[in-house]
Amino acid sequence: MRKVEELINETEPGWELVSEWISSAKNKIEILKVDNEKAKEALFKTQITTRSPMGAIVYQTGGILVDNGWIRILGSGNEKLNRTLPDWNFGKTITEFGKPTPFLLIADDAIGGFFLLNGGGLGKDVGKIYYFAPDTLEFEPLDLSYSEFLDFCFNNDLEKFYKGFRWTNWKEDVEKLNGDKVYNFVPFLWTKEGKEINKNSRKEVPIEEQYSLNMDFRKQLGIDK
Repeated sequence: MRKVEELINETEPGWELVSEWISSAKNKIEILKVDNEKAKEALFKTQITTRSPMGAIVYQTGGILVDNGWIRILGSGNEKLNRTLPDWNFGKTITEFGKPTPFLLIADDAIGGFFLLNGGGLGKDVGKIYYFAPDTLEFEPLDLSYSEFLDFCFNNDLEKFYKGFRWTNWKEDVEKLNGDKVYNFVPFLWTKEGKEINKNSRKEVPIEEQYSLNMDFRKQLGIDK
């Protein structure tokens, strides 16, 4: 594993580019304050240079909240989003830091959806983003690179992407939702009865619990053989 000093790129820092994208973003963006020591540790565990947008976000931010916190892009952790990108993946996709992974969990949303960077475990399109959709329990290819995913978060019509999954007063609810929690819905979003979001009951649950539940459902339903 490379030392953290080798991963910090002073001549071509990716953060300059990401900052420009954020300053011109159409959607509401909140950059979470970074803890420098935690950032160094997270960057070392991730083993990505700060020349890349992902490395820059890990090193320069505690994470990024998009659209009132609806989407949470993982960085090096903050009290509002108390998960680092490498530690959140450890035990799920990472078994040993510095080793190749089938995919990386890079972001998630308030309804239990997860964005993943394909490392080869999801298809041949290595380096592309997938969305684990809570209404289908499937990994859906978005045909976006990480940089294009950031543009999607910053400028895309998220109302259109999440059509049917935003309830009345969602903004007020999500603004108060901690980044380590998501909404769990009953009936489940992947059931026929769960398609009308305003009729579902919902409660806050730890995101770890929701992720495990989603993976268990995939097994129970025979999606994962």
